[in-house]
Amino acid sequence: MDASLEKIADPTLAEMGKNLKEAMKMLEDSQRRTEEENGKKLVSGDIPGPLQGRIQNIGEQGHMALLGHSLGAYISTLDKEKLRKLTTRILSDTTLWLCRIFRYENGCAYFHEEEREGLAKICRLAIHSRYEDFVVDGFNVLYNKKPVIYLSAAARPGLGQYLCNQLGLPFPCLCRVPCNTMFGSQHQMDVAFLEKLIKDDVERGRLPLLLVANAGTTAVGHTDKIGRLKELCEQYGIWLHVEGVNLATLALGYVSSSVLAATKCDSMTMTPGPWLGLPAVPAVTLYKHDDPALTLVAGLTSNKPADKLRALPLWLSLQYLGLDGIVERIKHACQLSHRLQESLKKVNYIKILVEDELSSPVVVFRFFQELPGSDPVLKAVPAPNMTPSAVSRERHSCDALNRWLGEQLKQLVPASGLTVMDLEADGTCMRFSPLMTAAVLGTRGEDVDQLVACIQSKLPVLSCTLQLHEEFKQEVEGTAGLLYVDDPNWPGIGVVRYEHANDDKSTLKSDPEGEKIHAGLLKKLNELESDLTFKIGPEYKSMKSCLYVGMASDDTDIAELVETIVATAREIEENSRLLENMTEVVRKGIQEAQVELQKANEERLLEEGVLRQIPVVGSVLNWFSPVQALQKGRTFNLTAGSLESTEPIYVYKAQGAGVTPPPTPSGTRTKQRLPGQKPFKRSLRGSDALSETSSVSHIEDLEKVEHLCDGPEQMTLEASSTEGHPGAPSPRHADQTEALKKGALRPEVDHSQVEGLESLR
Repeated sequence: MDASLEKIADPTLAEMGKNLKEAMKMLEDSQRRTEEENGKKLVSGDIPGPLQGRIQNIGEQGHMALLGHSLGAYISTLDKEKLRKLTTRILSDTTLWLCRIFRYENGCAYFHEEEREGLAKICRLAIHSRYEDFVVDGFNVLYNKKPVIYLSAAARPGLGQYLCNQLGLPFPCLCRVPCNTMFGSQHQMDVAFLEKLIKDDVERGRLPLLLVANAGTTAVGHTDKIGRLKELCEQYGIWLHVEGVNLATLALGYVSSSVLAATKCDSMTMTPGPWLGLPAVPAVTLYKHDDPALTLVAGLTSNKPADKLRALPLWLSLQYLGLDGIVERIKHACQLSHRLQESLKKVNYIKILVEDELSSPVVVFRFFQELPGSDPVLKAVPAPNMTPSAVSRERHSCDALNRWLGEQLKQLVPASGLTVMDLEADGTCMRFSPLMTAAVLGTRGEDVDQLVACIQSKLPVLSCTLQLHEEFKQEVEGTAGLLYVDDPNWPGIGVVRYEHANDDKSTLKSDPEGEKIHAGLLKKLNELESDLTFKIGPEYKSMKSCLYVGMASDDTDIAELVETIVATAREIEENSRLLENMTEVVRKGIQEAQVELQKANEERLLEEGVLRQIPVVGSVLNWFSPVQALQKGRTFNLTAGSLESTEPIYVYKAQGAGVTPPPTPSGTRTKQRLPGQKPFKRSLRGSDALSETSSVSHIEDLEKVEHLCDGPEQMTLEASSTEGHPGAPSPRHADQTEALKKGALRPEVDHSQVEGLESLR
């Protein structure tokens, strides 16, 4: 670095190089120890204020890029002649290095902060080149012969609108070229259709001006057939501009022919900042043009030193990294993509969307499982017996699962830089683009292996949820009181709503009573401590509350789950009604008790007389002649809802039994579980996962519990059967354990009971 500065042979620049060296030494000392007098203190090199401790670790090359901005402000204070020499040297060196690294011979460079700004300047240059009288006549020339800018349907969103706003052109000047539909990649520009569009525009008197091709689309990283596009542009005199992430591979030793053809284009836009992990580094547009006057008019070149100093951060970073460092970073990103792609090929139910693009450093994949009998999820041509609504529903369900998988992977492996996106033809997918993230996040090969392991661990849950989705729907539709809600955006086995007695089905407004029931239902289900997750929320089509059931495993008992939901909801509704009725009854009973107690008080006054109410006289009279009056009160029977007298309580010293209360409704069906078995799990009886001894012991324990739960009716049946035989012991003196043993000695009875219990499950 110092040698390159000394070539200018200026004392001021030599002093600047010395200061730069000292600044780098300060930046490298990032591990200073803090003083321990009053605890942790602010280090002199830290940034005070809200940014303290929140600056990302960007490495030494990042510090160099950031230092370039400060150094640019320092250089701008030099005198004009020194500033002109230095800025010209920085701009020419950076341009030469970029053209050599990315194989773009005899090119010029324009540095800009906004990625699309370079393309807008190129469009102005193309307009000035094709319209010779544009400087004199202005837009009158464009009106007589309208220019046409061709964009791919896979181009970045909003690019065409940005160009029209910057150039002052109407939207009809844009022509969107569709991608391939029959042959080739669905994300590549259809060259044959483009040629037809160009011919039609020429016949209409329009001027084909510029074509924007992709060397790695923003979505899936596909590269257009740039070689054929270049031939077509030369035939009709169209300016060819190329952009995309795959342009970074031009720095490698081996480059695919489709990307290598981009070196023959008229201009290209690159973003070396994300590729190399350099913060605050401008984007670069390389172009070829022989007329300096037109480039100056178009804004691609400038005589202002401040504009030339935009290249200073990149100039410092390129010198710091060197050619080997630049190639190593790009090569590492491509190796990460290849490693992930090869690993995903061995994983079931994962579909790779860029398998034919071996040279692309972008990997796009999604979860895909072909269900028997219905596979319109990802097929290019849906089944003829499937309606469009069914196809859309299955598509949305699979998209919801992929969206859930993508969010889980982003949390588990944040260093992968994984992103979730929606494609028009394929649905929700996950994209791994290490060229844009690996250098910043420090992605390694171990992170890719961890990402694959996390995908494999989540696949069983996704597969089981997709398979149980239809079973849950049928079970809910066959259960009275439950309504299945078709929410395709929920990544679970389904959504259900309980319809209470006062539910107004004709309206979509919120239901307070339903919200109360569903809130209680959510609390009860979460108390069961099952493996399922539950949540409540409004239905996506209305404001009514629903119960959302999350992901499920293969041993989930859907029948028990649905029965538990409806039974618990009914219990909550009945308890709510009982409480409301009890509140009304208690209120009326209190009013009636107050009236009767007032009457009883008046009757007591009449019986005792007026003299007994006088303070002194009444005490003397009560001492000589006490009143033997019973204490009269009222008691309220909540079960019967009636008001009764308290005389029997004081007379017989006992409280009446009253009416037997009704049995409390059960929230869940009684199901005997094995030790350690969680709710909503199928019984492990007969499973290969259990050993013979463990399964037999568990079955015996379950049978004993089932015999005990059969109640006295079963015991009386066994007793009556033993009385018919002479010499049989009396059931009164028989022990309960002996009865169980007798039952265990009869295999035919046990098998029938076991089969009956299994059928109930």
